[in-house]
Amino acid sequence: MNKLALNLRLAGAAAALAASLVVPGAAFAQQAGADLTVMPPVSTDFQPKKTSWGDPDFRGTWPINDVAELPVNRPEQYGNRFFKTEEELAAEQARATELETRYAKEEKEETIGTGHWIEYLAGARRTSMVIDPVDGKLPAMTPQAEALHRAGRSSWTPNTSFDWVTDFDSWDRCISRGFPASMLPFRYNNGIRIYQAPGYVTIALEMLGTRVIPVRSADHWPEGVEAYLGNSVGHWEGNTLVIETTNLKSGDSATRDMFARNGSPLNMATRGVPPWNTIPTSQQAKVVERLTMTGENTITYEMTYSDAQVFTAPWTVRFDWTRDDSYEFFEYACHEGNVQVRNYITASRAGRLEAASADDLAAEGGGH
Repeated sequence: MNKLALNLRLAGAAAALAASLVVPGAAFAQQAGADLTVMPPVSTDFQPKKTSWGDPDFRGTWPINDVAELPVNRPEQYGNRFFKTEEELAAEQARATELETRYAKEEKEETIGTGHWIEYLAGARRTSMVIDPVDGKLPAMTPQAEALHRAGRSSWTPNTSFDWVTDFDSWDRCISRGFPASMLPFRYNNGIRIYQAPGYVTIALEMLGTRVIPVRSADHWPEGVEAYLGNSVGHWEGNTLVIETTNLKSGDSATRDMFARNGSPLNMATRGVPPWNTIPTSQQAKVVERLTMTGENTITYEMTYSDAQVFTAPWTVRFDWTRDDSYEFFEYACHEGNVQVRNYITASRAGRLEAASADDLAAEGGGH
């Protein structure tokens, strides 16, 4: 759900997140070494169970609420460190404890509002999702892509006038969060569920999307055939699932052609990404994901994005998924009864008419 649907879902927010708890000191597979500026390689020591047909068994529910507070770009305060200090972790723990106390008070007084809407698990050692470049920051956009990014329009851009659906992005319209944005955490609805069958892995997302991925020899779609989640083809490298995605919906958010608008590869509702949901996508965009089970209840997720027409270099993020098979998916009825697209347009037009009328009256009165 985005801000267009926000008011429609407030009533069900507490129930939708009842399974998401603020849990102090959550365990993460990615452990820090003595040198906090060094990112250890992904461990491949764990031997997962096998399915009846012999593939590593990743089936289960893997919500990523516990990394919702982890920014994509590294904040300046952490310098060149991939990991936080013990003192920084203690400060986070204090924050989590204070939130937990506040939630308990709201529940006791039956005054709960948005307190349980945005929750996180304290204890993440990492300072950013980005591990490459090593400075923990996304590479710069190309000049052409930066210009399109700044010229783009969505309900998240400042001073935007709304006249038609082309003034809203794919997330505003409840079509797609974009890709790989759909695999990154948001403030809520962060459920991920994996199903497997011989030759296939299916990744179901609680918020807008299901990916059916062949893991036996398969070709990518022909050039020109595109989808918001792209065309994903997987294979196993030992116990690591490798997924290559191409044929992503290309385009930008500056165009007036509704069929030429893309889904931004990064969603501004994920912490630490560029604003506005207006990053363009070219036909060169490619995503390579690596999923490695590093423990019975942990998958380390690593994703590399490349699009030479948009970013000046590829970039890679890494974070852990934690199994929680008690986590429930709730209906993401983003556009059910949603009249906000129309209301944005109506209000925008009315505001411009009102401003024009005020200017006319001022002109008739000699500017007074």
